[in-house]
Amino acid sequence: MTDRLVSQIQNHLPNIPVQVVSQGAEALVFQTSVHPYIDKPYLKNQGKYIIKYRPSKPYRHPTIDASITKNRTIGEVKFMNKLTKLGINAPSVISADYNRGIIWMEFLGTELTNGDISSLKNWLWYLEKNESKEKCLNDQVQSVCRKVGKLIGKLHLNDMIHGDLTSSNIILEDFEPALIDFGLSSYSGLSEDKAVDLYVLERAILSTHSVFSDHYNQWLLEGYEEIHKEFSKQGGTKKYVETYRKLEDVRLRGRKRSMLG
Repeated sequence: MTDRLVSQIQNHLPNIPVQVVSQGAEALVFQTSVHPYIDKPYLKNQGKYIIKYRPSKPYRHPTIDASITKNRTIGEVKFMNKLTKLGINAPSVISADYNRGIIWMEFLGTELTNGDISSLKNWLWYLEKNESKEKCLNDQVQSVCRKVGKLIGKLHLNDMIHGDLTSSNIILEDFEPALIDFGLSSYSGLSEDKAVDLYVLERAILSTHSVFSDHYNQWLLEGYEEIHKEFSKQGGTKKYVETYRKLEDVRLRGRKRSMLG
């Protein structure tokens, strides 16, 4: 399946070397060493770029499939461009082909000593596997978690919802977090939607980093609250209280579902 999809992207982008980074239900993510229109780009991480590709879905009518691909790609690019304008850490869009479902973007992230790219998930896993409990809960880990909480808070203060907040979708570059993968992103001022975003991340942290999840999630929420207090004059504190109350409701619903199976 992956080979067929790689062939598709190579048909659209002939002579562009690509390496599969990840494959999801809707899209594939590739890394390439080629910039789409500059021979010698002067950008950080030059020589590394990301290409996101939405392949055609054979189970959909071709006309409907083309429309869905185009609209979702346009929506994601607009969302990413707004993040850039707001100064919210995320990859910058370099180029896009809406009809083919291709987004060419900035590469973010540094490499861990084991070769993995330093997503929050990979970094915490690396610490938990190789370091002591004290190192896993030191000031640097606390600082990074709080920065992640502030980043998400800044997103929500602008009524933007990620839609798939996991520790895999938070990249660390020199211990500064950035958000990636906006395929399910949306706009909403509802505290319920923001609470669901937080709950998804909370459950992801619990699932993948269960030993220290209580500490990580507490620090994330502390950062989230902190950024809201910084914007208290714009109603930030009130918004935090409303979202936190909804988060408690969402947690309760989640526990009930778990009990009922």
